[in-house]
Amino acid sequence: MTTRRSWSIRARVLTGMLLVVGLALLVAGAASYAVQRHELNERLDDSLSRTVQEFGVLAETGVDPRTLQHFEKAEDLLYTAMQRTLPSRHQGMLGLAGGEVQWTAPDVVQLRLEDDPEFLAWAEQSKTDSHIHLGTVKTEMTTYRAVIVPVQLPEDPSFSAFVLAYDYLGEARADDRNFAIFSAVGVLVMALAAGASWLVVNRTLEPIRRLQTTAHQISESDLSRRIEVTGNDEFAELTVTINEMLDRLESALKSQRQLLDDVGHELRTPVTIVSGHLELMDTRDPEDVQQSKEIALDEMGRMSLLINDLVMLAKSNRADFIQPQPTEVGTLLDDILDKARGLGDRHWRVDYRSESTVNLDQTRITQAMLQLCANAVKFSPEGTRIGLGNEVLRDGHGDTLLRWWVSDTGVGIQPDDIDRIFERFGRGKNSVRADGSGLGLNIVSAIATAHGGRVWVDSEPNKGSTFYIDIPLTTRGTEA
Repeated sequence: MTTRRSWSIRARVLTGMLLVVGLALLVAGAASYAVQRHELNERLDDSLSRTVQEFGVLAETGVDPRTLQHFEKAEDLLYTAMQRTLPSRHQGMLGLAGGEVQWTAPDVVQLRLEDDPEFLAWAEQSKTDSHIHLGTVKTEMTTYRAVIVPVQLPEDPSFSAFVLAYDYLGEARADDRNFAIFSAVGVLVMALAAGASWLVVNRTLEPIRRLQTTAHQISESDLSRRIEVTGNDEFAELTVTINEMLDRLESALKSQRQLLDDVGHELRTPVTIVSGHLELMDTRDPEDVQQSKEIALDEMGRMSLLINDLVMLAKSNRADFIQPQPTEVGTLLDDILDKARGLGDRHWRVDYRSESTVNLDQTRITQAMLQLCANAVKFSPEGTRIGLGNEVLRDGHGDTLLRWWVSDTGVGIQPDDIDRIFERFGRGKNSVRADGSGLGLNIVSAIATAHGGRVWVDSEPNKGSTFYIDIPLTTRGTEA
């Protein structure tokens, strides 16, 4: 299977490279061919135009060599012009007078326009007016690029015409030969590219084969193996990336197992308590039944809280966990303060209120702030001060952020507890199991992370704590 896949990859890569080379050669050849055709048309038209200009100069300033006077007869002018014109290869000329061919090109000229009846018919038809005709003529013999110059002098009412034409196909054959050479070279280049590509693909796939062999040895239950990194090219970077991915997977697997262990432990305690009281309950004693009922309901409520918090954390990994919308953060802070007053008898205050409008999920921010307020109530005496606030400011990197905070003057947090209180089921030394599920601050952290920010705390034991939620508004000076 591995060998078959390897050959399939080679075939696809080789085919792709040949298609790219072939397409590049085709585009280059087509462009070159079009440019050559355009240059050919311009060159022929330029040559014919210069001949017409020279004929005009001769008509205006030239003299008849026999009389040494200005030309009086059109036939004499036409004859003199043809004597002074030497057609190039694939070029011919005619002199028309009286509706017939009067003069032809010298015998050394290969293109004999007088031998093509269709061309003569076109020339006879086009010379009936006094305008210069430049155009393309297709006949059974070939295709011409021709010009007809009418010759008519004031002293001579007779009408004559000078005809000059190129064998367009003959001129184009030279370009066609060049294109044929280009095509032959292109086929040779593709053959060489195929051979070189085969060698490059074989050499390129070698690291992939090594990576595949090692990857097969990694199982779902054992993610400890890592792929050896060799070299410093893109495949080495890919190997490093895969190893980092395996590190993350191993960490996630350990975190998942730890979560299951923690959840099992947290659920096992209330189940044990409920089971123990039900087993020892005296059904004939109403007071004992009522007490066991209250204990059971209290523990079931704790289990329900734990389950709801776990569901909330599971949703935090979804893309639609937050629904940001423009929010007036000053008004939102007032609403949070009104709701927080019911959490406990404290002296609630607003430290600072920003009047900015920011994109955020006000429901989630409210949930996070109320969780911090509940913690502040839990760890501070009645009647003490709890302050709330928000402010738009710049951090040390020059980025703009919206900072929320809740401060209290309670028991504070021990320094060695600060890192773990934001973990799942993490509790400080000041906390007891009955205080909650141990997921509250972890949920706050998830809400801050979903907004692209973070939560942190500044605390001093026996003096109080201030929890901060930082939500970035700009990154590297650009509005978020």
